[in-house]
Amino acid sequence: MNDDLVDRLRLVRTPGIGPVTYRQLIARFGTPEAALAAVPELARRGGGKAPVLRTRNDAEREIAKVEKLGARYLALGRGLYPRLLAELEDAPPLVMAKGDLNLLDKTAVAIVGARNASAAACRFARGLAYDLGRQDLLVVSGLARGIDSAAHDGALDTGTVGVVAGGIDIFYPPENEGRQKALYERGLVIAEMPPGTEPRARHFPYRNRIIAGISSGTVVVEAAPRSGSLITARLAAEAGRDVMAVPGSPLDPRAQGCNQLIRDGATLIQNAADVVEALGPCGSRVAAPPTRFDPAPRRSPTNPCSARSRSCSVHLPFRLMRSFACPARPVGRCRWPCSNSTSQVGSIGMRATKSALDPLDEENLPTPPLRVCVRKCVETRCR
Repeated sequence: MNDDLVDRLRLVRTPGIGPVTYRQLIARFGTPEAALAAVPELARRGGGKAPVLRTRNDAEREIAKVEKLGARYLALGRGLYPRLLAELEDAPPLVMAKGDLNLLDKTAVAIVGARNASAAACRFARGLAYDLGRQDLLVVSGLARGIDSAAHDGALDTGTVGVVAGGIDIFYPPENEGRQKALYERGLVIAEMPPGTEPRARHFPYRNRIIAGISSGTVVVEAAPRSGSLITARLAAEAGRDVMAVPGSPLDPRAQGCNQLIRDGATLIQNAADVVEALGPCGSRVAAPPTRFDPAPRRSPTNPCSARSRSCSVHLPFRLMRSFACPARPVGRCRWPCSNSTSQVGSIGMRATKSALDPLDEENLPTPPLRVCVRKCVETRCR
């Protein structure tokens, strides 16, 4: 049996060690074996009671049970563990998966909603899941009544993942037993709790974070103001994922949660094309053409007028000479020698600077030697 998996499972099942603590222990000590050895000493230094570590026999029995069920463990940072789920700060260290693991390579979209959803909402969720599957997107939901069941039914032929709150061998609700078995064969089922665990109210927020974490975006279809679907939407937003909602009638209490999400900034969804557009890369829509930034030319300390400035073909307008005058040189006189005659440029510079006091005087336009000199001063004035 894999010793690394046994040590990871012992660490995960130890009371008082949650996902965040697990990640910190692995980051500090490198391996689960070293982390297990350090836990008692860390507890003593903290002044607390050392936790009772799960025994190796318990871990081996659980692994054997999972293998007998036809499932396998996915470890954080190893193998087929979902990439987006691993980005969560409180990502589950170990999850169990049964079904087609190749589905995890596809871009996933979560569809969640009310358990007591209307017939129209279930029909919409089923059609939306079917259309998303035709767009090669993976549909993720929680295998609950209502919207979740409709989403799984619509995407069963193209690929869907069900995340359960209890053990991977527990069918909840009972009427979804056939649907969950179908996902074993044609989809994928994921669970965080040990096998045989009956789902409790405290387990569903943990399940919801997996649904939100494994998906690139979450679509909410009919949700009451204080429903678990809004918890999933909040977790998705906190993870930086897209949150989308289907609007409903203001007179229907089951649509108030979705309408609230849209008012708070969620993307309004009417069909699968809206979902694909929301999930699509934004680079093609906002990317500017590439800009090349060349380094500034190196200048000589005795003459900062570089060869680049001497070969510049752009002439400054004469009336802008005053506003662009180089502060490093006296008025009417160029500080730096040019390739032209210094006396000629200096005299022309004197006349041109005097003329610049009157912008309307166009008679004394600078001659080409002056323009070269002025360009040099402007390009080097404060570099």
